[in-house]
Amino acid sequence: MTVLIRTSDLPAKRRHDAWRSIVCDTLGPLDCRIAPGAPLRGEIVTGGLGPVTVGRIRTSTPHSVHRTPGMIQSDSPEMYRVVMAMEGSPRLSQDGRDAQLGRGEFAIYDFTRPYELAYDSAVRLALFSFPREMLALPSGAVDALAAVPIAAETGAAALAVPLLRRVAEDLETYRPGSAARLSTIVMDLVSTAVAERVELTRALPEDSRQRVLLMRIHTFIEERLGDVGLDPAAVAAAHHVSVRYLHRLFEAEQTTVAAWIRRRRLERCRAELAEGGTRSVSEIGARWGLPDSAHFSRLFKSAYGMPPAEYRRANAVR
Repeated sequence: MTVLIRTSDLPAKRRHDAWRSIVCDTLGPLDCRIAPGAPLRGEIVTGGLGPVTVGRIRTSTPHSVHRTPGMIQSDSPEMYRVVMAMEGSPRLSQDGRDAQLGRGEFAIYDFTRPYELAYDSAVRLALFSFPREMLALPSGAVDALAAVPIAAETGAAALAVPLLRRVAEDLETYRPGSAARLSTIVMDLVSTAVAERVELTRALPEDSRQRVLLMRIHTFIEERLGDVGLDPAAVAAAHHVSVRYLHRLFEAEQTTVAAWIRRRRLERCRAELAEGGTRSVSEIGARWGLPDSAHFSRLFKSAYGMPPAEYRRANAVR
């Protein structure tokens, strides 16, 4: 992680030139346009996530950046970018389309073609840059979707948006091994979100589709841990796959579907017990899908070395 510029660290007279230089040297070549005399406040942070470059931009100064035809002729790296609005409403323009992004929306664009990214007010942006070949889709998919807002409503986008935000905000904390794995997850979700919008999911590699499906299943399970009817058959039916195929997906996790559900239920119970609170042990177990008190106690002791009531007392002493 590198803090490229923090305007508060610079004398006022140097801020505009320093900002333009950083933008052009690390995010460009780009033409950065700021109204003369406008007070510039902001910060640019970048870091690597495997082969994916991640940027975090914060500014309260209205301005715009432009990728012009002349700049493309002089330097045309073959890459795509994804910009996500964490706060504010930036406007992305490419190929005659304008995307006014709301909070939590993102859009993809092609760095080899002219574009404009403008902010009329304060914004916080997450920016992801990656080689074009990492997007496992025909180039025409991006041509059709460049500068089109993608919202976290359904499908892969609903998984992608919170992940992109978390990756950008926690960029400083990732170790190299984790960063490499995260870059694969990021690209799986971005590729799938784009593919879903242009109805090209079948064009995605099988392993990518499986990883995204598994992420969807994990999220589905997490949201329904309190349902005592949550079992492999229910999970498979909700995702239109066979129970046999579902079990095959979980082989990569080196566990079974039932064991995964059980472990996540126990983790939720453990966390709630550690917090104290007024719910009884049996109420906590029932809340997370383990209504049989004796069964819950046996499972908890097997997982954590002590019954749930004892675990609560031990944490209360601390």
